[in-house]
Amino acid sequence: NRCRTLAARLKKNGTWMVPTMTVLRSIAYLDDTTLAADPRMAYMPRFFSAGWNPKNDFRFRMMTPQDWAVRKEVFAEQRKIVALLHKAGVQFLAGTDLSNPYIFPGFSLHEELRTLVTAGFTPREALEAATLNPARYLNATDSLGTVQAGKLADLVVLDANPLTDIANTEKIHAVIL
Repeated sequence: NRCRTLAARLKKNGTWMVPTMTVLRSIAYLDDTTLAADPRMAYMPRFFSAGWNPKNDFRFRMMTPQDWAVRKEVFAEQRKIVALLHKAGVQFLAGTDLSNPYIFPGFSLHEELRTLVTAGFTPREALEAATLNPARYLNATDSLGTVQAGKLADLVVLDANPLTDIANTEKIHAVIL
């Protein structure tokens, strides 16, 4: 009930949420030793990725298996809270908070969109969180946020419809700047 009350207040106040679910997931699963074998590591500067091993990070090196289990439970609850806020009509922006462990520029935005969809967003709503909603938030819909004559736009041309399956955002045919 307190979450629903807060959600109503956030909507009423026009508060925007950037949940960075990809970060919350990576922190919850940081004990997974297979993460370091992710092929996207090749794209990361060593000064970023060097600290991603939880055994080297003061915030995580003392955590027990029970602590990691609790983090995973907390992440599951965070997804429920995002779903509750979304259902209440709170506005969202997509973000990934680069430099956190296992957050990969570009790649992680696709993960964030998929996670928003698993939290109850439609594919269109997830896409709008990364495109139209930032323009709304910045009061810049006159020049940004949609593809229209006279507006600024970079385009990602896809080989499949992301409105059918949000994972299709990764089927990139071309990028036009």
